[in-house]
Amino acid sequence: ARKEENYPRNSSSNSNQSTEQRSEFHLTHPRPPPRSFHLHYKNTSNKKMSGKEFEGDAGAPLPDFSTTNINLTTVAPALGVPRSLEEQPDYLEYDQKGRGVVVTMFANTGMSYLIGIGLGGMYGLREGLANTPSSRFKVKVNSVLNHCGKRGSRLGNTLGVLSIMYSLYEWAGDSLEIENYTGPIQPVTPALATFMTGVTFYSRSGPRVAALAGSIGLGAVGATYATYTLLGLPYGHRGYLFF
Repeated sequence: ARKEENYPRNSSSNSNQSTEQRSEFHLTHPRPPPRSFHLHYKNTSNKKMSGKEFEGDAGAPLPDFSTTNINLTTVAPALGVPRSLEEQPDYLEYDQKGRGVVVTMFANTGMSYLIGIGLGGMYGLREGLANTPSSRFKVKVNSVLNHCGKRGSRLGNTLGVLSIMYSLYEWAGDSLEIENYTGPIQPVTPALATFMTGVTFYSRSGPRVAALAGSIGLGAVGATYATYTLLGLPYGHRGYLFF
């Protein structure tokens, strides 16, 4: 007799058996239906806003802008709402005379100092090359530097001091409003400022030299004003001293 042995069953038979068991389980135990999500809106009816009731779920509308509490002339005058005749227009306050004395003095002094250094340096270059004691290159360079520094610094300092004096006298003339008393004689303030600058700068050299320096300043202002008038340019439009 052949001996029977217990072998494991085929995997296909096992899978078929498990499939049948699952189908029987689903038949006896049906799957629960999927959950449904419901949005619950809060009923905003019977709410009060600014003393009024609003019905429905739309909520309260925009606030009530009553024209009885709003002055349209102050909200937007550009909309064409007529203003009352009693109200006067508002004007912006600004300085009609331009820059202040400190700003003007710094600008004039800096520009004059740079011009003096440039012109004095050019004159020093010419003088240094003409008065070189030797033909060697190093000696020439040393002579040029010495003369440029000497002439440039001297002329720059002189023009800087004159600019400070002129700016202060011009500010004093503008503060006193001298042009209101001279009538058609213009410009008075720059002419007076240049005259007083020359007199003050050369006051230690005697009254005659001081008067001559002041007269030279007056002549410079008159020549500048005449030139600008002939060229059709506004006087003082550059904003530097009396130019």
